Order: sequence, then C-alpha cells, then structure tokens
Amino acid sequence: MAGKALILVENLSVPFDRRVWQESTTLRDAGWEVHVICPRGTRRDSEPYVELDGVRIHRYPLRAATGGPLGYLREYGSALWHTFRLARRVGPVDVVHACNPPDLLFLVARTLKRRGARFVFDQHDLVPELYLSRFDRGEDFLYRMVCRLERLTYRAADVVIATNESYREVAIARGGKRPEDVFVVRSAPAVERFHEVPADESIKRGKPYLLCYLGVMGPQDGVDYALRALARLRDELGRTDWHAVFVGGGDAFDDSVALSRRLGLSGSVEFTGRIPDEDLLRHLSTADVCLAPDPLNPLNDVSTMNKIMEYMAMARPVVSFDLREARVSAGEAAVYAPANDESQFAKLVARLLDDPGERRRMGAAGQARVRGPLSWERSAAALLAAYETARSR
Repeated sequence: MAGKALILVENLSVPFDRRVWQESTTLRDAGWEVHVICPRGTRRDSEPYVELDGVRIHRYPLRAATGGPLGYLREYGSALWHTFRLARRVGPVDVVHACNPPDLLFLVARTLKRRGARFVFDQHDLVPELYLSRFDRGEDFLYRMVCRLERLTYRAADVVIATNESYREVAIARGGKRPEDVFVVRSAPAVERFHEVPADESIKRGKPYLLCYLGVMGPQDGVDYALRALARLRDELGRTDWHAVFVGGGDAFDDSVALSRRLGLSGSVEFTGRIPDEDLLRHLSTADVCLAPDPLNPLNDVSTMNKIMEYMAMARPVVSFDLREARVSAGEAAVYAPANDESQFAKLVARLLDDPGERRRMGAAGQARVRGPLSWERSAAALLAAYETARSR
C-alpha cells in the first residue's frame, strides 16, 4: 500500500466530478487507499457513504449558493464544517489533497498536517480571477479576502497541482512556490467514456445541421454570447438551416432560456439540462459543430475548458473565442473568433457548416491530441510524481 490519501472537494459530487474521479482511480491503481469527502448530488451521488470501485466516498448535504457573494459565504461555511467532521471520521492520512474552489480547505489540511500528513493543493480555478469574472465588483474587500486565502493556501501546500502551464506560472510567481513543487496535471476526458455512437438525426429537428454546447452554464461561461451569436447567424447571415442544443445546467440556466426567447430563438434552440451519458454521446456524435463561447475575462483566458477537451475526444470541430489556453488545448481542432466578437463567431460557425472536409480534418486533429499529448495517461504520471514529491517532503 502506497499510503492513505484523503481528497477534499466542494464544487461537485464524486464520481460526477470526472477529474477528481480520474485522480482517485489513478491513485487507487498505484496502491493508495483513497478516501474522498464531497457534497451529495441531487439526482445522483446522493448516498452519505459509498465504496465505489475501491474508492471510499464520504458525502455531506449542501445547499448551493444563491444571492451573490454572501450566499457563497454561507455555502462554504457549511461545507467547511462538514468536511472537518468527516475528516475526523476518516482519521490520520499520509496525504491530504484539497481541490478548490473555495480556497478554504487549507484549514482542514493544516489540521491534518499537524498529524503528519502532507498537503497537495489541486488548483482547479484561480479564485481571485473567478471572483472578478463572475461578480463584476472590482477589487473590493471580498476580492482582497480571496487573494489572502489563496496566499494562505499556497503557503500551507507542500506541492501544488496546476491544470495547465498558465496556472503553474501563477503558483510560482504569485504563490511563491518553487518550480520543482508545482506539477501540471491537465484535465483530460476518459476516452472510454467519450466515444462515437451512431448519429441520431431526430435530434436535428428536421434541420440539416446540429450545433452543440456542452458544459456548465454560469455567468462567466458565455452561453449568452453563444445565443447572441446564433441570433446573428440567423439575422446577419440568413442561416436558418441549423438546430442548436445546449446540454448542461448551472446558475445561468434560467436566464439563458429567457434570453433565447427574447432573441426569438425558441424554435431553433433547445436546452436539455443535464442528461445521461448515453444521451450525451448521441448528441455529440450527431453534432456538426460544437460551441465554446467562453468570453475573454481574467479567468477564462488562462483556464482549460473541459468542454473543448470533450468535443475533441468526440472528433468534433470547435468554434471558440481567441483565448490563450483555448489555443493550447485545441490547436488546429478549433477556429478562433476575436475575443467576444459575436458576429465573427457566427461567421466561423457558418464557414464550418459549409465545409465538411474541414470539419472532418479538425475533428481528427483534436481526437489525436486528446489520445496523445493531452491524454490522461500523461496527466496520471504527473499526478503520481506530485504525490512522490509530497511524500519526500
């Protein structure tokens, strides 16, 4: 047995959080006894405790935040209390592995460090940039607080896991971590989960082409940009030969549905909410073009978008805004509109709809990247190296 690891995550339930689940099973396969503390899901992952494929998952009840920053303070306070409670139940561990947001779980990690654990900080998001991008409140008191919490988390961490090179640069420059203590563990789709199935033409609702969005629908995720771009595709380019499906949920779901109605898109745009994997595969296998409308903001420019990686795994061409890390991920598998330019985004969608050969070339290029240099196998090796370095500390 390599040791006992405790993974802390607040943002999603497990195994619904695919990155955390991949990390958990990778560690299990390397001989670690793995425990995970996370919130309960609503429609899935609802048991308080389950041992799944050798991973022991401890879940707590949590009500998602509403009402702006103060709602998040209530959510995070409740999550922190439950995490402390369940960590005591798990007992001593060799490594505590905390995934943000929020940057509060270092408090639990610091307690476990006093009992001999090493702390691996898995930085899923840059929370100061997330705050600026989500709430549009500027560098106010709460912004200064999240910056302080991030510094304390970096200071407590023995090792930092970054999702890409941009985040690694922040950990070194802003977090003061030594380069040898920061490891890039990129998120990568499980190729056994994302595989093509026969197309389902009924999803197109009688139209020649299907456009697809997959992912979280938060204020910073750009669903509103995508909808306005589709309205421009119709009004400026005269294209009505498409049907668009938006798969996923989030804080901005209801606002997005309302915006689609105001734009007169109700007959052309469908919102499915979260759907089972088999339905997701049917939609992606049928899609002609996939949408990554994340606008340029302090967070998105340096973040790896899971949706892009999943589109690539399904060999689908992508239209994205021109973001630094979007280019790193997708390369030639995407075309890039000038940042936040909805008209140019619409023109690129139209261009791909008219060029099936280019769509096939881009899809093949993306799939090769996900199965090669951006594969989880490479990330798994970096994860295990991070754990070895933490243990050596």
